[in-house]
Amino acid sequence: MEVVVVLVVIAAVVGLISLVSGVRVVKQYERGVVYRFGRVSALPKEPGPRLLVPFMDRMTKVNMQVVTMPVPSQEGITRDNVSVRVDAVLYFRVVDPVRATVDVQNYQFAMLQVAQTSLRSIIGKSDLDDLLSGREKLHEGLELMLSTPATGWGVHIDRVEIKDVALPESMKRSMARQAEADRERRARIITADGELQASHKLSEAARTMDANPAALQLRMLQTVVEVAAEKNSTLVLPFPVELLRFFDRASQGAAAAAPAPEAGREPAVEHEPAAAEGPAEVEQAAGRTELPGAASPLPIPDPRASEE
Repeated sequence: MEVVVVLVVIAAVVGLISLVSGVRVVKQYERGVVYRFGRVSALPKEPGPRLLVPFMDRMTKVNMQVVTMPVPSQEGITRDNVSVRVDAVLYFRVVDPVRATVDVQNYQFAMLQVAQTSLRSIIGKSDLDDLLSGREKLHEGLELMLSTPATGWGVHIDRVEIKDVALPESMKRSMARQAEADRERRARIITADGELQASHKLSEAARTMDANPAALQLRMLQTVVEVAAEKNSTLVLPFPVELLRFFDRASQGAAAAAPAPEAGREPAVEHEPAAAEGPAEVEQAAGRTELPGAASPLPIPDPRASEE
């Protein structure tokens, strides 16, 4: 009788141990993949306590959370022949735990290798400007390249992003000089545009002052007030340019009113005849008068000499 009791107690203990060993607890973020005699169950175990058949079932838990995997830095040459070093970060999660455990040996290691090769490929297909400023398209291309193998492994790619781009020091200096030259060019353009706008405004102001002479006087008085507002003993009194122009016009008018001697002609000088000269000498002088440009006339005989 005692032997039977001992056997029953031993069987109960063994059954209790087997029952306890067959109970598994699946957490909320996990799924359980059950293998019965090596064959996988089609449906994974949901979260909660699950009872397995002792010595027949074996369960593997698969994490369904989003995995953040840093991709190591990859060196490559861009399409425009620039050596860069790029690293990225990958976000993915398991959507089919059966395929993630059966179709691939280690899905995390596989995803890491695929991410590295895809990153090298995307570096060779892109320009340096795309890596620095146009990363959205590169992210979409990386996600597309990773989604093709990941779908067959029961993994979903949430997003992939390029984290950093390391450039050589010589390239950094070249880019800095280029950026400085571009900033200088824009500064010169802005300055020239400001000068052009200021010239237009000054032209409009000049036309307004020309139409209203009182505006020029008011502007002159305002300038005197601005100069006198400072604490100094110097007073700048603007001299209107119109006054100088008035004096210039007055001097030109006076010069034009004075008669100018004709070119090549000397002024006439009046000579009084001498008192000793008689009428005969005056007549002889009158008879000897020659017209300019005419030939010398023949001498005229005196009739009084023939009578004598």
